[in-house]
Amino acid sequence: MPVRWQIAWTLALVTTINYIDRAALSFAAPVMLPELGLSTTQYGLVASGFFWAYAIGQVVSGRLIDRYGTKRAYSAAVVVWNVASAAHALTRGFVSLLGFRIVLGLGEAANFPASVKAISEWFPARERSLATGVLLLGPGLGAIVTPLLMTSLILTLGWRWAFFISGAIGIAWLFLWQRVYFPVESHPRISAAEKQLILAERGAGATDADAALPPLRIMVRSRAVLGLMLSRFSCDGAFYFFLTFLPLYFSTQRGLNLTQTALATLVPWVFADIGGLFGGWLGKRLVESGMSIGRARKTVIWIGAILVLPVTLGALVAESLVVAVGLISIALFAIQMKSSNLLVMPADLFRTRDVATVWGLFGALGSAGAAIFQAYAGWLIDNVSWTPVFVMVSMMHLVSALIVVLMIPRVEPMPAFR
Repeated sequence: MPVRWQIAWTLALVTTINYIDRAALSFAAPVMLPELGLSTTQYGLVASGFFWAYAIGQVVSGRLIDRYGTKRAYSAAVVVWNVASAAHALTRGFVSLLGFRIVLGLGEAANFPASVKAISEWFPARERSLATGVLLLGPGLGAIVTPLLMTSLILTLGWRWAFFISGAIGIAWLFLWQRVYFPVESHPRISAAEKQLILAERGAGATDADAALPPLRIMVRSRAVLGLMLSRFSCDGAFYFFLTFLPLYFSTQRGLNLTQTALATLVPWVFADIGGLFGGWLGKRLVESGMSIGRARKTVIWIGAILVLPVTLGALVAESLVVAVGLISIALFAIQMKSSNLLVMPADLFRTRDVATVWGLFGALGSAGAAIFQAYAGWLIDNVSWTPVFVMVSMMHLVSALIVVLMIPRVEPMPAFR
């Protein structure tokens, strides 16, 4: 396997671990909340706290990754978030749980800025959507593995040990990372042909490692950066709603026990993984057929946004559990199909030297939107019903796609920030 694809799969693995760590709470929640005396509103606030920390952390980590390099900065972040994940085992109530989630969010924030920067360093533009599709296997695999892992650990050892074990897994991944990842120019196992392919297609000035990083105030004045940020602000709440609340929905609204909830949650996340890979493959195929990168990205984004709409029916009319699971599966397939092309756009638009910082800004506003929506969703569920939440989820990605079209009319390499 070419080295660049080894790196892509290594990033998919750690992204899986990343999502196990963050999704673990949603599967422990039906057991934890009664034991700790927490309400759904408090649970929503804890989820919101994670996303606010995740938002801030992406701005900070993106800058640090661009400054200190992908390998070193990412290694430090993995240690922080996995120690925080294991520390959830020490939770005693709302305050301690909120504190651990905030540290977890700060550490996990480095995952996507570092991963997309690595993709921009290691992949030609035409392959980046597929590499991102491989990366996006992580959230789905994490959501698939988490119910199986957490349910078995909770039932056998208790929820506290479940958090401790999930945190230990990520530390083990670091040994693989140290062996697999090096810069293209100095990788000890890359072939001459692969190195030539990557360096030839990466473009002049792509690395430019000695150039000074532009100030953030300059970067956010860019119409393209602002468009990316707003596109994520408007849609990330939908994806994280499923990650945060889906097990609770199945257990409280559909009356499923812990094991049944785990099984019902598996299916939509399998479809999420298929959607991410399909969207990445489709974007690559469209480019290879002669379509411009910009048109290919936007085509896949719009298809995905439109396919999310049927999720509304899951809350409004689906009395059958099978139908509800099917509709939610379509929604997650579509969300990840869209994401495989949206999330790689910072690498399409900006030089590799700046990608992590731009991605940090891009992801930060998405996480802020997710934080607001998780807290609001918890309040709506407690005080109104699940229905308005599902309706809002169904519309978010259409708004996101519209922002991309209006704010980023052309997807092509942009000049350095000035």
